[in-house]
Amino acid sequence: MIIRIEDDFDLDRIADSGQCFRWTRQETRSGGCTYRILAGGDCLYITDLGDQRYELDCTREQYSRIWQEYLDLREDYRSIRSRIDPGQDPFLWAASEHEKGIRILRQDPWEMLITFIISQNRNIPAIRRSVELLSEACGDRRLDSKGLEYYAFPQPAAVLELSQEDLSDCRLGYRCRYVHAAAQAVAEGKIDLELLRQADEETAMKALTGLLGVGIKVASCVSLFGLHHMDSFPVDVWMKRILAEQYPGGYPREQYSPYNGVCQQYMFAYYRHFHAGEK
Repeated sequence: MIIRIEDDFDLDRIADSGQCFRWTRQETRSGGCTYRILAGGDCLYITDLGDQRYELDCTREQYSRIWQEYLDLREDYRSIRSRIDPGQDPFLWAASEHEKGIRILRQDPWEMLITFIISQNRNIPAIRRSVELLSEACGDRRLDSKGLEYYAFPQPAAVLELSQEDLSDCRLGYRCRYVHAAAQAVAEGKIDLELLRQADEETAMKALTGLLGVGIKVASCVSLFGLHHMDSFPVDVWMKRILAEQYPGGYPREQYSPYNGVCQQYMFAYYRHFHAGEK
């Protein structure tokens, strides 16, 4: 099926924004791009046809039920950007103009919890590799529309069936026990991620940071990318630099609420683009 997206939407910028690790870019003969997207147990091929047109290898029913929501296509990101005053906040305005097209995906909170536990002190290729190894170790084997194999992201019960050695083989390092603890907490109902979608930010952060190995930064990422709390504002090394350099008097969070997570994504991607070689 072919759809038209007139709002901000850029596949490359979304893929490179640090929120998803199971997107694979493929070149097309026309010079555009196709992404193979794995989300939970589902797979989508989406091709940029140009002129705001995109081809998806799913049915209209699958699009309405899964992918329209996943890509957050009901949200108006141009309206969010319009809140930024270039005279009052030139850095954020420049960032939002340069990185427009980023959207906050509506991803599965369980998958995001494990993914961002895995992400601690790792680069993106290492994160992607571990996520794929874990999926291959205990996720369901499936075939996409082209007959190619992929593995669904595993459920908590499946992760709990893995031995310590199995988890170690997924190159998780010290994170093995954190992944196991998170799977156990979700499987036993000690934390209800679906309920946290509806909870306020304070409640969600308290519940998430109560898990072994989950600090404020990981919890903030899970809140933003998994629970879709759009006001969540993850702060890593890059964001600390941005806040120190661009907002020495303090970042005006109240001004951009309830979309501080979108602003964070613009700033993070923009700053990293121009400082990619730095550590």
